[in-house]
Amino acid sequence: MNAKVRDVMTPGPIGVDYYQSIGDAARTMRDWGVGAVLVLLGHALHGLVTDRDLVVRAVAESRGAEEPVGPLASRDLIGVDADDDTDVAARLMREHAVRRLPVIDDGQVAGVVSLGDLALHDGL
Repeated sequence: MNAKVRDVMTPGPIGVDYYQSIGDAARTMRDWGVGAVLVLLGHALHGLVTDRDLVVRAVAESRGAEEPVGPLASRDLIGVDADDDTDVAARLMREHAVRRLPVIDDGQVAGVVSLGDLALHDGL
C-alpha cells in the first residue's frame, strides 16, 4: 500500500508576501533550508517561487534584490490532497512537469510535497 502525501510532505509551508523583496525570499529559503516558498497576496495563495526561479527569472534578467518577489511566482499551481496516495502526487508532477505541489488539507495549504520527498520515501 502506498503512503499518503501527508506522510511524506514538508509540513507547515513557508511563505512570503507578494511585495517582499527577492532578497527576502532568497534569505527565507536559506534560513529555512527549503528550495521554494509560497507567495501570498493578502490572505490568498498567489503562487510559488523556487530557488531556480530566483536564478532564471531574477538574476538572469538583472532584477534587483529589492524588487518584489511576487511577479516571479509561478501561478496556476497544481495541488494535491493530503490524503491522496503518493502515486497521485507523482503522476501530477509527471503530467504537469513540476517538482513541487502544494498539499491541501481541509481547503488550506498544509505543506508542500517535492519530487525529493517522494524519492526519499521510495528509497531512491
